[in-house]
Amino acid sequence: MDILTFTVVTFAVIVFLNTKDQKRRIALLGQHLGHYRIEALMEELAQGYLRALGEEDPQRREQIWSLLAASENAIADQFKRFASEFSRVDEPAARVSRIALPWAAQVFPNAAFDLREAFRIHAQGIADAVANEAQRAPRDKAFTLSAEMFLMQHTCHWFCRSRTVASARLLKRHQVSHAQVLAAVSPATRRAYTELTGI
Repeated sequence: MDILTFTVVTFAVIVFLNTKDQKRRIALLGQHLGHYRIEALMEELAQGYLRALGEEDPQRREQIWSLLAASENAIADQFKRFASEFSRVDEPAARVSRIALPWAAQVFPNAAFDLREAFRIHAQGIADAVANEAQRAPRDKAFTLSAEMFLMQHTCHWFCRSRTVASARLLKRHQVSHAQVLAAVSPATRRAYTELTGI
């Protein structure tokens, strides 16, 4: 077997194994997320925040902020319940690899972090942003909660695909980088997330 044939066969095997592993992770996450309206609530809030920020009439703007409170509370509650449910997943199945290779999370467990713990961090961050004990103005609260949700979404995509794909999707969908999102979440979330993921 010449070097070219070997390279092509090796590449094909890696792609096949990676696709199979990705399908397993996507199915696992989808099985749990399917019970909740988290993605729909994120979309509602993103659109609502844009409406509120673009509203020139202060009274109308306040009314929009007030209407969004129900969706904010709902996403905090739903993600908390989702994280609790996902915490029962077996540890090996919940590993997120820092290495972009097929089955790397299983082969190199020390180069992985626990998705269950990441979701616990995200649930706390979202809940804290919604509770707004820091008494942020509505605009600042929306900014922080959006960052918490985007970071959580990045973690989901990282688990399903890879960190590179997750960062690219974040940039394409929300026009913001992973570093910008990480800088915008609460200090408690940033500290716990950085410690867990090693970023």
